[in-house]
Amino acid sequence: MVTASMVKELREKTGAGMMDCKRALSETDGDVEKAIELLREKGLAAAAKKSGRIAAEGLVCTYISEDMKVGAVVEVNCETDFVAVNNDFVTLANNTAKQAAQTNSTTIEEFTSEKCMADETITINDAVTALIAKLGENMSVRRFQKFSIENGVVQSYIHGGGRIGVLVELSCEKQDDVLIRIAKDVAMQIAAASPLFLDNTCVDKDTLEKEKEIYRVQAINEGKPEKIIEKMVMGRVNKYFKEVCLLEQVWVKNADYTITKYLKEESKKLGAEIKVTRFERFERGEGIEKKEENFAEEVQRQVQGK
Repeated sequence: MVTASMVKELREKTGAGMMDCKRALSETDGDVEKAIELLREKGLAAAAKKSGRIAAEGLVCTYISEDMKVGAVVEVNCETDFVAVNNDFVTLANNTAKQAAQTNSTTIEEFTSEKCMADETITINDAVTALIAKLGENMSVRRFQKFSIENGVVQSYIHGGGRIGVLVELSCEKQDDVLIRIAKDVAMQIAAASPLFLDNTCVDKDTLEKEKEIYRVQAINEGKPEKIIEKMVMGRVNKYFKEVCLLEQVWVKNADYTITKYLKEESKKLGAEIKVTRFERFERGEGIEKKEENFAEEVQRQVQGK
């Protein structure tokens, strides 16, 4: 006999609807484990049906350990902004960020195959699949990054309610609470100014040569003499560095400072060198080609069950 408590237990374990849980228990003669397996199979079928739909909404979430030595940033996608604010989806995204801070995985495939910290009977992929079945949208854990440091701090910044997430790592031999403030300032800079590189030594050769060629063609098209073209190219390259290299950018909170100058002054006050060792900036949906939809047509398709 299927009892209400059995249905409740199954709902909590799978996130499936009440009637789905009741039917699964009936089909498996009240065996909860078999019912879970059956619902997962149905969940996988639902996920497969929706896997072709573009998931470019969602959340970027971060997690920082209490000692601020370890941090992670993740992007978890869904199809609509309605689901992005759903409590179950938000919980999934936050749990994924926390797990990313403790993982040893190096690829997204390895990471999402791990057992969930929140429920070790299922993997992260299983948790996503179960939520797809429950909420009816395609979803995915798209990417993650983890930082860890001994001498220094890891800090994060979230902008726009999860539209942009930044993770930054500062190294310093002297441990002080002031590092937290500085790291937050740098994280906000990264969110606002979208640097592509830490400094000009990090700009790869192919990118640099491509930029130089663009500047040469620009100079030629402007009718500049051949003898000054290379000088103009280098001038524009230096301007490019100031736009895309974090340490050469003008500080958004004080235009009299570059990030390098800001860090030097703070290092002098602290009596120890403060360095940005690495950073990561995730913007929700970047690089995903979004499909333009007619909302009225979408509603009509939902009504017709397509």
